[in-house]
Parts: sequence; structure tokens; C-alpha cells
Amino acid sequence: MKKARNELLQFLAGLAMLIAGLFIFSQKVMVSSGFFGSGLSLGGFHMANGLIMVPFIIGVVWMFASEGSIASKVFTAVGVFIVVVAIIMTTHISLVRVTLYEWVVILVLIFGGAGLLARILFRARPTSDDRRQYDPGRQIEETKSRVDAIEDELERMKREKR
Repeated sequence: MKKARNELLQFLAGLAMLIAGLFIFSQKVMVSSGFFGSGLSLGGFHMANGLIMVPFIIGVVWMFASEGSIASKVFTAVGVFIVVVAIIMTTHISLVRVTLYEWVVILVLIFGGAGLLARILFRARPTSDDRRQYDPGRQIEETKSRVDAIEDELERMKREKR
């Protein structure tokens, strides 16, 4: 099999595969939220849905009452964090029924595209062509030899003029 040389083409193909696979996958996923259900449980502590907003409300009131103290901002940030965690924990993600063929196509597109991108972006070592082309030591030596050759030619021309 002939090795592909056009890295830009490989990168674009990998990116297209990854985007197509993620698009198809996103069309096959159902997301629902049970936020109005049981509330948030962390460990043995249970907080009902209405109580989730209380730390945020207290933080906002405290921030406006104390003219923006650092403790009130931290308390407000913790309240926002609790709300976000509650939303994430009560979100249900499920995959709709797909055939095995569709599932294999989705996986090949996503992971094949990611593999192509990773090969281009995280290439471990340059090929021998790259080393020959971009070897700074060799380029310096070639430049020095060219300069020496030019100096020798100038000296020869000066001697002939005399």
C-alpha cells in the first residue's frame, strides 16, 4: 500500500469523518431531564428541587447587601455550582434503537476520524525525508561550503585581474 504524503488532505478527511460521525451520533441520542422529580442526592444528603436554589438566592442577596464582599461572591459561586450539578445529575441520556450497521458506521467515522487527526497532530518523529530537509546542522555546513566556494572564486578572479 502506498503511503499517503498529503498531510493536509489526511487532516481534512479526519476532521470530516469526525464531524460526520458526531453529527449522526447526536441524531441518535435522546436527552431528557427529570429535574422536577426527586431532587439532588449527594451521598446521604438529599436536597429537594426547591432547596437547590436557596444557596444561590442567599448568595445574591448577601452580595448586594454587603456591596460585593469576597465571601458573598464565593457563596454565590457555590450556589451556581450546586444548581449546575443538580441539572447535570438529573439529565438522562439514552441512545435510540439503531441497527448494528448504523452503530459500526458511527463508531468508524468517529474513531477513524479521531485517529487520522491524532496521527497528523501528534506525529511522534519526523520521517527520513523531513530530517534530511530540515536538518539545521547539514544546512549550516552546506551554507559554509557555498560561502567558501564563493570566496575561493573571488580570490581566483582577483588573481586573474592582476
